[in-house]
Amino acid sequence: MLPYVAKRLGQSLLTIFLTVSTVFVLIRMAPGDPAYALAGPLATTGDLEKIRTSMGLSEPLITQYGIFLKELGAGNIGKSYSFQAPALEVVLSRLPNTIFLAVLAILLAIVVAIPLGVWMAKRADTKRELGVNVLTIAGQSMPDFWIGIMLLTLFAVVFPIFPSSGFTSWSGVVLPVTTVAILQIALVSRMVRREVGTNMAAPYLTVARARGTGEQKLTWAYAMRNSSIPILTALGTRFAGMLNGVVVVEVVFNWPGLGSLVVRALETRDYPLIQATVLVTSVLAVGVQLLIDLCYPLLDPRVRLGKVSVA
Repeated sequence: MLPYVAKRLGQSLLTIFLTVSTVFVLIRMAPGDPAYALAGPLATTGDLEKIRTSMGLSEPLITQYGIFLKELGAGNIGKSYSFQAPALEVVLSRLPNTIFLAVLAILLAIVVAIPLGVWMAKRADTKRELGVNVLTIAGQSMPDFWIGIMLLTLFAVVFPIFPSSGFTSWSGVVLPVTTVAILQIALVSRMVRREVGTNMAAPYLTVARARGTGEQKLTWAYAMRNSSIPILTALGTRFAGMLNGVVVVEVVFNWPGLGSLVVRALETRDYPLIQATVLVTSVLAVGVQLLIDLCYPLLDPRVRLGKVSVA
């Protein structure tokens, strides 16, 4: 068990390091000048050079990277150009709203997708299952921003039931959470259908059925248990992806999370703020995936004994 944990922990730290390093290089290769974005169009060449020097941007890229790693090791990601405050503090102040949105969306997805997937598996190849399957494929195919705009138009403009933006009341949560959850429901329910359907047709369940075991027990105690690892993996992956992918939805609904912060950081070329956002979301996403990985040995003893690989 200990080597398994150490291996997963090492992989997680390497993933975070490579992600942050890649973003550090890419944002500096992208077009745009942070000094110009900060000083404005009336700044002289001398003014821009002074600002670049104060930001450390006049140094070679490798020198900037070395300074970044040294400061990162000391727990300092830098000061946001636009907020004039520690970038990590700015990101952490917005993070709870994004986590709140993602957690509600994944909970809604679990509540809807797992029973729906089991229902589809037990009615496979029927007309009703085919109809639901078509809806899940449609939900999987539509981009988040399009779903958000459609929900916004229908339930905030045509029928003004929910507020169109902001997070001032619980009614303001409904449309953003539903928008994020629809794709997750479509993806997870199709996976549950496939995994539970495969296990329901397995020989050991045929034997258990012949011995008089009830269908409810066969479905939930046997088929679902044996499907738990791929389903748990899908949920963990979807949740980790949501932490990075709700940016567009947050912008559509003017949600006060990391989405609007990232957009502002990109517009102003605020390198420390971009790096802090990527670092925090990477740590969260990798941390969730690590937690899921550590649950595997508890669900399947063969993983603990090294007889089955889940990598």
